[in-house]
Amino acid sequence: MAYDPRMAFDPERKMTDGDVQDLKPDGWWGGEGTLFRDVTFESYGEGVEFAVQVAALAEAQNHHPDITIHYRRVKLSYFTHDAGGVTMADIEGARAVNGLIEALGQGDQNSTDQNKGAAAG
Repeated sequence: MAYDPRMAFDPERKMTDGDVQDLKPDGWWGGEGTLFRDVTFESYGEGVEFAVQVAALAEAQNHHPDITIHYRRVKLSYFTHDAGGVTMADIEGARAVNGLIEALGQGDQNSTDQNKGAAAG
């Protein structure tokens, strides 16, 4: 990401790719300085409800992922803009989302291999 003087750019917080791989929670994958996860639901409405819950969680943490809804699939992407990549705030956000997924009983539907395939498409 290019430096933008309007941001409090702090690249020292940016994690290395190796650190991201070591610390990323189950079901998440990283690439090009971003942390991703797809979650599939039984219906569009369930996916939207999940996205709203993730938004509330993000507000509480004051760290917000990008959320994209593709019918029954919700894609989450964490990236700390002012650091130019993944930081511990992103890892912590992903861990909190995993807690939400487990509470909803969605954890078994999404494998890391499935997510890697989704990244290519």
